[in-house]
Amino acid sequence: MVEWTTSLIPDLAGKIILITGANSGLGFESAKALAGKGATVIMACRNLEKGEKARQQIREEIRGNDPDLRKLDLADLSSVEDFVSGIQSDYNRIDVLMNNAGIMATPYEKTKSGFEKQFGVNHLGHFALTGRLLNLLLKTPCSRVVNVSSMSSRRGKINFDNLMGERSYKPWRAYGQSKLANLLFTFELQRRIDAHQADIIAVAAHPGISATNLHRAMSVNESLKFIYDNLFKGLIPDAAKGALSQLYAATSPEAQPGGYYGPGGWFEAAGYPSVASVPAQAQDRETALRLWEISEKLTGVIDAFVR
Repeated sequence: MVEWTTSLIPDLAGKIILITGANSGLGFESAKALAGKGATVIMACRNLEKGEKARQQIREEIRGNDPDLRKLDLADLSSVEDFVSGIQSDYNRIDVLMNNAGIMATPYEKTKSGFEKQFGVNHLGHFALTGRLLNLLLKTPCSRVVNVSSMSSRRGKINFDNLMGERSYKPWRAYGQSKLANLLFTFELQRRIDAHQADIIAVAAHPGISATNLHRAMSVNESLKFIYDNLFKGLIPDAAKGALSQLYAATSPEAQPGGYYGPGGWFEAAGYPSVASVPAQAQDRETALRLWEISEKLTGVIDAFVR
């Protein structure tokens, strides 16, 4: 694979690209890069104040492009429903849905919908969003769903007997489960797309190790956060480099249906986009099907999916 950079993103004029968590980190860098290639970017953000600052920055840097900022709280299924209703009213196509937003290794908390927060935001919120937008994606030729996973998926396990961490909760274990769920969802969605010969692909990506703000909500002491902010953060790739893999998944003609992409360097920690290694547990079709069925029951989003 070539040393792929944003310079290889094709012209995106006329394309509609929706990015969750677009106000910071990987999502912001993705929004800026895609806007720079002419796409209409929908910035789906929980915090509109932070979202507006990010939007203004993109407007200043990318003259002539004015992203559409909208409120979306993935921890609240009613917010997902309201958000999609607005999108369906105002748009007749979605070329790329980039499910980027996420939280990492946070203390135990429940979403407004009653789910363990990491699983609820990272997986179930995006599952519901994708399901509700799928009809619009299916109407758009050559559309894509891009799910952003993590290297932590390698240590992930779907614990169906303790899915919400109510009996025992460990922040990193819950994070790994949610990131593994992103992969299982991607591959099961692609299988259903293939079965119906639909003109859409599902792709996954991970950023390797990247300097973002995810650590701010982590369940670690302030000393470790200080060390990260003042030492470690300066030694690892910035968010712009970390976003390359998901940008490749979203725009490259070479990205394959059901593909998984990450940095091509040592241990996939950094480098230019390349084919990523898929954890064995992410290839378990029985687990993927069971997770899908449970996700349908928990979110109530069923009929909109490819069947």
